[in-house]
Amino acid sequence: MNDLVNGIIKQFQYYKQLGEKTFSQLSDEELFWQYNENSNSIAIIVNHLSGNMLSRWTDFLTTDGEKEWRNRDEEFEDTIKTKQQFLDKWEKGWKCLFDALAQIKTDEDLQQIIYIRNEGHTVIEAINRQLAHYPYHVGQIVFIGKLIKDNDWNSLSIPKNKSADYNQTKFSVDKKTQHFTDEFLDDKEK
Repeated sequence: MNDLVNGIIKQFQYYKQLGEKTFSQLSDEELFWQYNENSNSIAIIVNHLSGNMLSRWTDFLTTDGEKEWRNRDEEFEDTIKTKQQFLDKWEKGWKCLFDALAQIKTDEDLQQIIYIRNEGHTVIEAINRQLAHYPYHVGQIVFIGKLIKDNDWNSLSIPKNKSADYNQTKFSVDKKTQHFTDEFLDDKEK
């Protein structure tokens, strides 16, 4: 696997981790909270993300990314009823994505043409499309979590009014080359 794909995987892992750090701050009930009937709960967003991931990445090199079996409209219905179903959907979607990305071995693989709704994309274009889509929804998940927790929210990035401290720490060490997610993903493994 090449460095580009490794970096892409790290970015997806980072956004997956942001979602999980949000889930860990919420009660089971809060995962299903909706601002109003026209808004999505975190559970509905997870259902949509999982449906999209399964459709886009199952047999992605040989079949259209919009599978005939996908029911996108149903992804926005309140179908997840338990936290375990919620977590299973979340993991199943991400596993499908990461398994697909592991199939990409060469620069030529990245230039292969695949289809989403009958529109041709290079593999790298399809990845970039989803690298915009999934963080968009993870951002919604984080925002809903912050709304729910209010003052009890634990920041997932640089806390408010702590930028100077953060920068002082960063600039107090020697320069180094690493992927921006390494420090965050390493924290997960500790």
